Amino acid sequence: MMTLRQVEVIRAVMITGTIGGAAKLLNVSAPGISRLVKYTERSLGIRFFQRQNGRYFPTSEAHNIFEQINGVYKKVDDLTEIISKIGRGTLSELRIGSVPSISQIMVPRAIERIRRRYPDLRIDINILKIEEAIDYLLLGKGDCVAMSYRLDHPGLDFMPLASGELFCIVPQGHELAGRKQVTAAEIIRYPLIGIDPNDPYGRIMAEIFARNKLSYDITIRARFGTTVCALVKAGLGIAVIDQFTVAHGGYPGIEMLRIVEPTRFDTYIAVKRGASLSLHVEHFIECLRSEMRALEPSRKSPATAASRGRKK
Repeated sequence: MMTLRQVEVIRAVMITGTIGGAAKLLNVSAPGISRLVKYTERSLGIRFFQRQNGRYFPTSEAHNIFEQINGVYKKVDDLTEIISKIGRGTLSELRIGSVPSISQIMVPRAIERIRRRYPDLRIDINILKIEEAIDYLLLGKGDCVAMSYRLDHPGLDFMPLASGELFCIVPQGHELAGRKQVTAAEIIRYPLIGIDPNDPYGRIMAEIFARNKLSYDITIRARFGTTVCALVKAGLGIAVIDQFTVAHGGYPGIEMLRIVEPTRFDTYIAVKRGASLSLHVEHFIECLRSEMRALEPSRKSPATAASRGRKK
């Protein structure tokens, strides 16, 4: 039997034709190469090379062996290429889902970081309603889903992403513009644009007013935060929206006001229970969590982050 080291040394001598050349190729000493060649020939009872004028030529008996050695190295080269492709993400696909509020700003920022590490990774992104996320994961359509709240489901596991807050958004030039904060009582004085109160963020908004026994009227209702922002920018009213939808100055033309009443909420990554997560999925979760936690109220003011984004 030949060891991999012996195969490597014999091939190096075969390629370079000299002991010194093989030593340089393998970055080792020439005497060590010479000793290993002699030991291999002696132990196997095969003469690999014939020496002429300081050069080593394969013997006729060794030609078949050299063909096999080259075949081994071809397999090693193929293995190296496959490992390289896996490292670049060429042979893999990242399939992720997200609720709209997280998908607009935060997911693209995480994907940009993923691209830097896995430049050839194929990526499939789905924008999902919360009720759609269950089938998406259980039927194996995707690897994970960024969620605005957690469900009680025996087939799903939830991992914390980040905490956030709701903000009041107003168009530039509005009489509330320029203020740092606003109360629930002040918000209901103006035409209110909102999302369905049954939506996770809609419920938090409704609780603000319920706790203070305030009646409110949503004059325009929209499903997605992006639509809400566009309506506010058009001057059709003000709105209460989560900070991740409007992070990093993603919607110029509107201003964010902190709400005096508590509006904190938690977000999660949902995965199929028992599923094995690839390195690509784990890295995506890590990147998304990092991006979102950078905006957590206890770490950095979202309003400050948004204003910085607008200045860029």
